[in-house]
Amino acid sequence: MVFGVTYIITAVPKYTATASILIGGNTDGLVNRLSMDQSAADDDATILSQVELLKSDTIGLAVVGKLNLAQNQEFLASDSSAFDTVKVLINTILNIPSMFVSANLEQTDEDKDQRRALAIVQRNMSITRVGRTYVLDVGFTSPSRDIAASVANAISDIYINDKLEAKYDATRRASDWLQERIDELKQKSLDSDLAVQKYRADNGLLAANGNLIADQQLSELNTALIAAQAETAKDRAKYDQIQQIIASGQTDAIVPEVLDSSVSNDIRQKYLADAKLEADISSRLGPGHIRAVRLREEMAEYRRQMFDELNRIKESYKNQLDVAQAREDSLTVSVNRAKSDSASAGESGVQLRELERSSEAYKNLYQTFLQRYQEAIQQQSFPVSEARIITRPVKPESPSYPRKLMVLALFGFVGAVMGSGIGAVRELRDRYFRTGDQIRAELNLEYLGSLPFIAEAKASRGSNEGPIEGRLWKVNSIANYVVDHPLSTFTETLRSAKIGIDMRKTGTRGRVVGVVAALPGEGKSTVAINFAELVASQGAKAVLVDCDFRNPGATRAIAGHAEQGLLEIALGTAKAEDLLLTSEQTGLAFVPAVIRHRVPHSSELLASASMREFLDTAREKFEYIILDLPPLAPVVDARSIEPLVDDFVFVVEWGKTSRKFIQTTLERDSDIHDKCAGVILNKVDTKKMMLYEGHESEAFYHSRYSAYYS
Repeated sequence: MVFGVTYIITAVPKYTATASILIGGNTDGLVNRLSMDQSAADDDATILSQVELLKSDTIGLAVVGKLNLAQNQEFLASDSSAFDTVKVLINTILNIPSMFVSANLEQTDEDKDQRRALAIVQRNMSITRVGRTYVLDVGFTSPSRDIAASVANAISDIYINDKLEAKYDATRRASDWLQERIDELKQKSLDSDLAVQKYRADNGLLAANGNLIADQQLSELNTALIAAQAETAKDRAKYDQIQQIIASGQTDAIVPEVLDSSVSNDIRQKYLADAKLEADISSRLGPGHIRAVRLREEMAEYRRQMFDELNRIKESYKNQLDVAQAREDSLTVSVNRAKSDSASAGESGVQLRELERSSEAYKNLYQTFLQRYQEAIQQQSFPVSEARIITRPVKPESPSYPRKLMVLALFGFVGAVMGSGIGAVRELRDRYFRTGDQIRAELNLEYLGSLPFIAEAKASRGSNEGPIEGRLWKVNSIANYVVDHPLSTFTETLRSAKIGIDMRKTGTRGRVVGVVAALPGEGKSTVAINFAELVASQGAKAVLVDCDFRNPGATRAIAGHAEQGLLEIALGTAKAEDLLLTSEQTGLAFVPAVIRHRVPHSSELLASASMREFLDTAREKFEYIILDLPPLAPVVDARSIEPLVDDFVFVVEWGKTSRKFIQTTLERDSDIHDKCAGVILNKVDTKKMMLYEGHESEAFYHSRYSAYYS
């Protein structure tokens, strides 16, 4: 938020002027008929293309040239910042590529100013589409209201002019190209038409009414042949009939030609008259009458004459049949010849039809290109575009940048996200014990309390500055803290630990309490010393035993002057009552661990019979035997003495020792875990502890009410 407010106060206000351009859509019919503009926006790709056109160098350089922005120092300085100045300076110093550029290729100052002005125009230009419409809002942002309005207006005007110029140039180029194609297609159409006619003439493929003459002749000859075949069949039937009549000797047979012949009719009438008369005479005068005989002779003559007439008619029929047959044969020959000619014409017609199709295609192309040429000429005559400016930019009244509320909200959100992220990372990376709930949940042990971190200070002395034999000699104030501050939080935590141990106590013998930690440096010796002092200050008989042969921290803190200690007791070379050191204030007894050389078998000494005997004796004389034990993780000493210990107090350094490590250590030493009375968090930062859930109330009450009881 501080950065956001600083940014708002120091940021230079900028103004944005906006022009609205309609790049397509429906216009009136006259414009559509005159322009035939096919660039109307019909999809997203077309609209995006227009957006890129507005952002192009062509439009930008035209705006720079129109407004003379390359020489406008106010405009050139409007977009500069401290970062840009440093960037230019660094580029100037480290412009290594320019050392290898030829002098004649270097840009002049005028070119550099022009490119710089172009970059400013493109960087401060904004183009947005209004919903799903064909309207684009073109804005320009500048510290100057006048410059913002003039540049936005120039961008929209130059875009419209560029569209018209591009359309005019494209139409002119199209008309020139169409003119060349029309001339070429015209010549090809003429050549293909001439090729068709020449091929027709060379192959005899003459046509009439759209059909080949050979096909027409074949059709007519087929018709005539069919008629001739019918006529021949008719004449043959008549000829066969009359031959049959003559062969049978039937003179009275009905034949159409006989009926139509006057000679045949006269002879027949005479024959019929004589037959009638002969019948009459024969009936009256008898068949042998001379008149009857003569009539029969006349009748026989008449029959002969009719037969001769039939033979004459037969010859006529035969002549007709021969003529019809000859005509049929002639037509058959003609039809076969016409078929041959038609087949030959059909084979040639394949190539002819190919030539005709080619000629027709060239003719159609010629007509199409001629029509488009007329349209192109019309477009060139009427350069009208559908794109137009629907809202002119005006001088903005209020700055568009910075947006104060948005900046504050953004910086606040970013700050919250960053703070939450840092807190989450710290929380995830926090692998240490911070609260009592963590101890209960992960170690399944009781939380005895926390000991605040206390800076070490040199212990105050009386008149006697040197150590006294048989007495404790405390070198710092921490070793005597519970005595000096009996009502402090530190002391109350140790009281809580004592109560936890007392609640587990059974029997009348003394209780052996081991104070342990997982790692060195967690303050277990300090806790053991103060816990022992607290128990002794409450009137109980207590002895503190330093069992850490590796690093006897308790001995260094309160009995650095001792000459012998637990090691001699374990080896059987000294008695415990001869080595005890006591506190003047509380009466606490202390068995030091004086180590002058490394003890390789310390674990065996702690588990030895001498150690068991020493602790059994201490149980009879003391109510509490507090053992300052070595850490669990690096050595096995604490595990070796575990069977001799009744209760353990586990000390964990707050915010230092890994939870997983402590959990693994206690799982490995399950017997110690089962005997553990609880866990004390040592070296706690009380101010930070207030930030952890579950301890804010505890820390508050300690800080709020401890003054009343301390």
